[in-house]
Amino acid sequence: MELATAIAAFASLLRQYFVSVNIHRIAFAEAARLAFGTTLTSKAASTASTTSRVLCPMKEDFGISVGTQRTIDGQRRVYYDGYWIKAYEVPADTLTAKKRLIEALTRRLFNHVEHGVNIPGTRLDEARRAFDAETEPRRKRVKGAMLAGALFNRAADVFTKVVEVQTLGIEIRSDNALMRQCGQYLQEALELGQMVLHRSGEEGIDELWGEPFKAFAFPIEEFYKSRYIKIAQTMRTIDRIADELAATFAGMTAFSGIEPLIHDCVAAAKVKCETLHTDPEIFDAWAALVVAAEKLCGFTPRMARSPSLDEQFRVAQGIQLIAMGKDLIFHMTRARVPMPKSTRDYVERLQQFRERTAHAPEVAAWLRTSMAGAAYRT
Repeated sequence: MELATAIAAFASLLRQYFVSVNIHRIAFAEAARLAFGTTLTSKAASTASTTSRVLCPMKEDFGISVGTQRTIDGQRRVYYDGYWIKAYEVPADTLTAKKRLIEALTRRLFNHVEHGVNIPGTRLDEARRAFDAETEPRRKRVKGAMLAGALFNRAADVFTKVVEVQTLGIEIRSDNALMRQCGQYLQEALELGQMVLHRSGEEGIDELWGEPFKAFAFPIEEFYKSRYIKIAQTMRTIDRIADELAATFAGMTAFSGIEPLIHDCVAAAKVKCETLHTDPEIFDAWAALVVAAEKLCGFTPRMARSPSLDEQFRVAQGIQLIAMGKDLIFHMTRARVPMPKSTRDYVERLQQFRERTAHAPEVAAWLRTSMAGAAYRT
C-alpha cells in the first residue's frame, strides 16, 4: 500500500474514532500499522481519543447548527457550543502547509508544559538510559517527561523530513524502516506524555501533546474545526470560573464592586483565547487582558476601620483566591484548552471559602458570648 493511501486510510478511521469512541479498536490499530508500520496499544489509542474529542457530530443548539458561519459586526465568526468564535481562513491543505503547522504546534506545545522536557531528538538514547536507570518515583516521572519530549521531537523530526522528501516527489512506502520507527516513537510519546505537567505544575494537558500528530493525520480544515471546539470548551470553563468568583464575592461587603472587574477580565480572556498570534489584533487583545487582570488583582477590599482578626483573615484568603483564579484563566487562555482538574480543584476551594464565610458571623457571635461569659465568671 502506498504511503499516501495508508495515511489516508489511517486518518479516515482516526476521524471516525474521535466521533464515536465505540469504533472497533482492532480496525484502528490495523490502520495505524499500515500507515506507520506499527500497532498502537489500547492505552495509546485511548489517549488519542481522550486528547481529541473534537470531531463531534453536528448538533442543534437553540436552532443554530455547530459550524455555522456568520458575519457579526464586520467579523466572520463560527458557532460552536454556544459561542461565536472568530474564524480564520484555512490554509491550503498542502504538505508544505502541514509542515509549517506541525512546526508551530511543536513550539506551542513546549511553551506550555513544564520546563526541562524539550529534549532534542538526537539525545533520545541518553534520555532513555536515564529513565530506565531511575528508581525513585518522582524523579522517574520527571525523567519520563524528558524522555517523552525526546521521543516527541524525534517523531516530529521524522514527520517533517517525510513531508520534505514527499515534496520532492520521492515515494516512501509504508513498510519503510523509518516509518515503522516513527510509529513506535508516536506510540511511546503518547503513553509517556501523561507524565508531562502543565507549566503551572497543576495538571497534564494531554490535548496539546497530540496536536502536531493530529495536524499530520487530518486535513487542515478538520484540524481548524477541532481548534474551534477546544476554544469553545475553554471559553465555557472560563465563564464557569467567572460565575463561581462572582457567587463567592458578590455578597461580601469587603469585596463590593469587584464583580465588574471579574467580568472585564473574563471578556478580555475570551478575546485573547480566540485570537491567533499571527493576527494583527493580538497586540490589543493581549494588552487588554493584562490590564484587566492587573485591575482585578489590584482591587482593594473595603474593611471596617478596626477589622477583627477573623475579617482580616477572610479578606486575605479572598485576595489569594482571586489571584489563583486569574492565574488559572491565564493558563487556559494561553493554551486554549480547558484544564478540568485545575478548574475542579479551584471551584472546590471557592465553595469551601463560601461555606466558611457563611458561618463566620455565627462563629464570631459564639466567640463574643464565650469571651463575655469568661470575663463575667472572672
